[in-house]
Amino acid sequence: IFRGTLSRSGVRVITGLGKYFRQVDKSRNGLLSQAAFKEALKVFHLEVPEQDFESLWLILDDSKSDKVDYGEFTRAIFGEMNEYRKTFVRKAYMKLDFNKTGSVPMVDVRKCYCAK
Repeated sequence: IFRGTLSRSGVRVITGLGKYFRQVDKSRNGLLSQAAFKEALKVFHLEVPEQDFESLWLILDDSKSDKVDYGEFTRAIFGEMNEYRKTFVRKAYMKLDFNKTGSVPMVDVRKCYCAK
């Protein structure tokens, strides 16, 4: 269903979906129900016929848990990071985790990151 190269607007929709998923994920477990996933697609005007949605859901819910992992969904769209990006992310994380705790509080991210 998701094949080919994404346009800029396509990338904006996918990243917007990710942000939306995180907002509706009240339990913060990274999983969405079928109803929440269907609603997210509607919000972003990604109307999918019911039969196609059922097929999509079967692919995304490979664990048969009636939940979809939105991290897996994004990886399915964008693919895995190449080694260059992985190295870059590791270096950035090491700078953010200056206390070497293995986690980075949002307050520390705010100190180091400017979206401008």
